[in-house]
Amino acid sequence: MVFGRKRKVVPFRTPGELDAMAAAGAVVGAALVAVREAAKPGVSTLELDAIAEQVIRDAGAVPSFKGYHGFTGSICSSINERVVHGIPSAEDVLADGDLISIDCGAILDGWHGDSAWTFGVGTVIEADELLSEATRLSMEAGIAAMLPGNRLTDVSYAIEQGTHAAEEAHGRKYGIVDGYGGHGIGQEMHMDPFLPNEGAPGRGPELVVGSTLAIEPMLTLGSTRTKVLADDWTVVTVDGSRAAHWEHTVAVTEDGPRILTPRPS
Repeated sequence: MVFGRKRKVVPFRTPGELDAMAAAGAVVGAALVAVREAAKPGVSTLELDAIAEQVIRDAGAVPSFKGYHGFTGSICSSINERVVHGIPSAEDVLADGDLISIDCGAILDGWHGDSAWTFGVGTVIEADELLSEATRLSMEAGIAAMLPGNRLTDVSYAIEQGTHAAEEAHGRKYGIVDGYGGHGIGQEMHMDPFLPNEGAPGRGPELVVGSTLAIEPMLTLGSTRTKVLADDWTVVTVDGSRAAHWEHTVAVTEDGPRILTPRPS
């Protein structure tokens, strides 16, 4: 007797479970907006962290980052050459012209939301604005590939092509950070599969209706290589070039991609 091989798919959720994830994601979106509104010269990243945690807890949710493998913050606050996983600190005080990436997660009724964005503090130079825009466009290209029947690396390929399209539009090169990418998400924050931010299409598990992924490109103005600081968390570019990080939690639906981490306008 011959048995067919069971196809591998990206883990999927029911419509009700996607709604529960969207509720958690809306808390994350509200926290990010509150942090951005407060992010002005002279404000510390620890103060931003307190604002995010207050928004999350007021909504009846729990910060998913706080205590995760010993992480002390409710947000990751990564300034300038810091790519991801920056620890909020009273010593990290924002200055005019800084580029800051804020990553935030929340758990509501057992479901996770995870989202990040990069923005300037005060007046920023054009190169930094374009870097953030390129990263956002790369993320949006990946989101557009969240379609039934696509494979995991079709999303990776779309992100990479989004980066190249931004390079052409901006007339400059961007570094796609090595070794970091998106991930599955649901009742855990980080789940399989790992989602690279570049690569050949047509590989990996299949996307089906209800599949969920956190899509999160990270680009730099220079090197693709990074190192981790002595705090064992903060990831920085090896050449000191500035970095940007955008992320949304996204689901595959019959009607197209659904962003589960909406931000209030």
